[in-house]
Amino acid sequence: MRIMNQNVNVRPCRPDDAETLVAMIRELATYEKLEEFARATPDDLRTHLFGPRPSAQAIMAEHDGSPVGFALFFSTFSTFRGQPGLYLEDIFVREPHRNQGIGKALLATVARIAVERGCGRLEWSVLDWNAPSIAFYRSLGAEPMADWTVQRLHEESLARLAALAPSSLGMTSE
Repeated sequence: MRIMNQNVNVRPCRPDDAETLVAMIRELATYEKLEEFARATPDDLRTHLFGPRPSAQAIMAEHDGSPVGFALFFSTFSTFRGQPGLYLEDIFVREPHRNQGIGKALLATVARIAVERGCGRLEWSVLDWNAPSIAFYRSLGAEPMADWTVQRLHEESLARLAALAPSSLGMTSE
C-alpha cells in the first residue's frame, strides 16, 4: 500500500491540539449532516484524551506542518477471540486534502498501532449513504458486517437504564 503524499506527517495528538480537533470534528459533523450532535469542547477533549484516565487516543495528520486530518480510536475487547481490538470512532480529512493518501496514512497508522498492541481486529462504522468512504474502506480490504446492526443508548435512555442497575460494583473509578 503506497501513501501518495510524502509531505504528510502523522503524529499523536497533544493537549494543545484540542481546539483544532474540535474544529475538525465540527467539519466532520457538517459533512455527515449531524451538526446538532457535535457538542465536544476543547476542555472535553483535554479531559478525556489527555487527562488522568484517557478514554480514547487521537492522531493528527499534517501536510507541510498544517493540520489536515485526524483519527480517534479506543480499545475494545473480543470475548470470542479473547484478545483486544481497536475501534475507530472517527477519521476525517479536510476537503482540500482528500484523495491525496492522507486518509490512508491515518488508517494505516491506526492499523499499525492495532498490530503492535496484539489486537485481533480494527472496527468502525460508516454511514450507509457515504459511498466514497465505503469504496475507500473496501479498497483497503475492509469487510462489511452485514448481519450486525449498531445499537445505542444515550442521554435519557442511558440514564433510565442506569437507574435500574443494582447497587454499584465500584467499577466506575478504574
